[in-house]
Amino acid sequence: MLAAIQAPVIMMSQNRQAARDRIDAAHDYEINLKAELEIGNLHEKFDELREQKWTELVEMQQQQIRLLEKLVREQIGCKMQVSR
Repeated sequence: MLAAIQAPVIMMSQNRQAARDRIDAAHDYEINLKAELEIGNLHEKFDELREQKWTELVEMQQQQIRLLEKLVREQIGCKMQVSR
């Protein structure tokens, strides 16, 4: 007899919990989706920054090469003047 009274209450409680679980799962999905989009945006920004930095590094390296070549030419010029 007690089981007959408890059964509907237990079923209602389980149904409410299932409904809460579905709402929580939907909320978690939305949060995960937003996080995934943000992570994608961050990857794009990092890629842009990395490309920019590589370009700057290549330009600096080219400038250093030009300066080294100038120094070598000057050294060769000085040695040629001394040997004359």
